[in-house]
Amino acid sequence: MIDIRNVYTVGQLNSYVRNMFTQDYLLRNLFVKGEVSNCKYHSSGHIYFTLKDGKGAISCVMFSGSRGGLSFRMSEGQQVIVGGYVDVYERDGKYQLYAKEVLLDGSGQLYEKFERLKQELLAAGLFAPEHKRPLPKYIRTLGVVTADTGAAVRDIIQVAGRRNPYVQIILCPAIVQGEAAAPSIVRGIQSLESLGVDVMIVGRGGGSIEDLWAFNEREVAQAVFDCQVPVISAVGHETDTTIIDFVADLRAPTPSAAAELAVADIRDILGQMAFYEDALGRLMQGTIQGRRGRLDSLGLKLRIVSPLHRISEKKMEAVSAEERLLEAMGRVVQKKRHALEIYIERMKGLSPLERLGSGCAYVTDGEGRNIRSVEQAAAGQALAVRVKDGIIDVVVSGTKRQELP
Repeated sequence: MIDIRNVYTVGQLNSYVRNMFTQDYLLRNLFVKGEVSNCKYHSSGHIYFTLKDGKGAISCVMFSGSRGGLSFRMSEGQQVIVGGYVDVYERDGKYQLYAKEVLLDGSGQLYEKFERLKQELLAAGLFAPEHKRPLPKYIRTLGVVTADTGAAVRDIIQVAGRRNPYVQIILCPAIVQGEAAAPSIVRGIQSLESLGVDVMIVGRGGGSIEDLWAFNEREVAQAVFDCQVPVISAVGHETDTTIIDFVADLRAPTPSAAAELAVADIRDILGQMAFYEDALGRLMQGTIQGRRGRLDSLGLKLRIVSPLHRISEKKMEAVSAEERLLEAMGRVVQKKRHALEIYIERMKGLSPLERLGSGCAYVTDGEGRNIRSVEQAAAGQALAVRVKDGIIDVVVSGTKRQELP
């Protein structure tokens, strides 16, 4: 007979099993090694794959938010180490491995070594922001520590030459992979520092963590930290990270990007210079015009207050007054002349000489006095009678009074 108390739903069972997985510390943080199979990149950004070996297989998923723990593209047949946790998907009643990071097999120990050294150098202060040196805006010499035959140096030369062909590039060839790589890189850094380059690029092209390991060595990190020249790290591709990326003054995702950061674009410089030249010209022109206006104003004031100007002004006033005086005198003379003509006409009407023309005579005695009455003449007295065309001398024979009607 079945005990009803021991009967569970599927959901209850799955939930119970999931709780068991959750409480197991080992299953919350573990690394599993195997071969990648059935790998699918979903449009949502999640990655679904199976991890298998000769004795079994387990379903795995890496959510899009964990993709930062993947530095390469997964494909069928790869041997990898997956770090994450095991949990039960209750809806389907199956467990799977939820991946937080995926490493190519063989790099797990190196990754642990990388993390230990990273923490040690962080504690020692080699990553501290206050030790970072700013890059000079304009450089004349660019030092490069990398392999002389790799794509990295070609990219750097091509980009730097395009941006500013006047920048001198000094290459210090270095071994960038293998046991001899770290000492070679350190010598390159020290050599370029002694030459006094303005900026230094230290790096190489992409590769596995084993290929890039020289840039994770303590002696290389210390050389970058001790270098008095600003250092740009440019190791691998954008997703690759090495110890010197944290120590360097600036990290570039690729060697080409490092050249972009180190070398200012001469076209921008020339454009900026042209802008400044135009602005300076306009400023100078405005200043000159302002000063010229000020000079003209001062010159005008000087002319107004100068003795020569005042003398000239007084001369003009005198000339104007003279003209006004002459005009006034002319008007007065004209007026007087007109009045005189009137007086002359009036005098003509009263003048005896004028009347002589009309038959009258003007009689004077010997002293020129006008004889107007018989009482002024006596017999035998000599008189002068003035007529129209001359003088008649007469002697008075006698006088006779006669009243005029």
